[in-house]
Amino acid sequence: MASDDAGLDDAAILLMSVGEEQAAEVFKFLSPKEVQKLGERMARLKTVPREKIESVVENFNKAKEEQFSLVGDTDAFVSQVLKRALGDDKADLLLDRILRGRDVSGIESLKWMDPAAIAELLKSEHPQIVASILVHLERDHASEVLRNLPERMRNDVLLRVATLDGIQPQALQELNEVLSKVLAGSEKLKKATLGGTKATAEMLNFLGTQLESAAVESIREHDADLAQKILDQMFTFGDLANLDDRGIQALLREVQSESLIVALKGAEQSLRDKIFKNMSTRAAEMLKEDLDAKGPVRVSEVEAEQREILKIVRRLADEGQVQLGGGGGDDQYV
Repeated sequence: MASDDAGLDDAAILLMSVGEEQAAEVFKFLSPKEVQKLGERMARLKTVPREKIESVVENFNKAKEEQFSLVGDTDAFVSQVLKRALGDDKADLLLDRILRGRDVSGIESLKWMDPAAIAELLKSEHPQIVASILVHLERDHASEVLRNLPERMRNDVLLRVATLDGIQPQALQELNEVLSKVLAGSEKLKKATLGGTKATAEMLNFLGTQLESAAVESIREHDADLAQKILDQMFTFGDLANLDDRGIQALLREVQSESLIVALKGAEQSLRDKIFKNMSTRAAEMLKEDLDAKGPVRVSEVEAEQREILKIVRRLADEGQVQLGGGGGDDQYV
């Protein structure tokens, strides 16, 4: 069902066709997640029909010919346009956010590290420092780091993420010292709008129900209102039942069949019925048969697939395709 699956295959075929040197140059421009997904797909490709390779290369050349560069240096163009329109002072405020608000090199390097290694690196640091670092990472990546921290520290860090309303230059300097990296950007680096209850809720969504509940209760003991604000912004797999039919249909177009089967093993019947309702009769019957035929699945595997689907939901929400209304554990079986 995944619409980008064929595109990923084509990208893998194209890169394997151009040779190691050119493929390596392309990888330099990709994010850690993109490198991982593309690398995994390339590793799976053993043999490809010649006609498929020719088709991929032909489509790439056609797409390339349709692309035109509007200006030689886009950063310089944006800078000059804003300065002409707003004046130097106002333009500089925006330019710091548009052009210079990029990741600190040290934090950028963390994005490529294993979560357990990051947790080991940060476990002796002050929770405020850890919180300031985690808000720069992808939410699921940050959640895996949290999972590898001691419970008390994990809960303390999440509390600080929830109350973090920005990163001041001094805090960024502390991150620089912690990570032994040079800050990227100018001396006039502006306060970054990171952290807060939304960031906390997004991290908790990836933690799994057991750790999530303990963390929320810990925050509630400190500040009940803050805990409620976090809960109000959380979206769990069970909340998919609250999506409208159009949202469910948009989601189904993006989710792999096997992923959906595993995720639904741990779902309420009401959610299953909502999914079945938004499929063709034949597709619904096949899904029901696959669910019945699927043997016992570890809870950890079910929650992992549910987290992957929640990532898709959040992306679709960001794209305006769905409207949102508003985890880990032991290896049990369902």
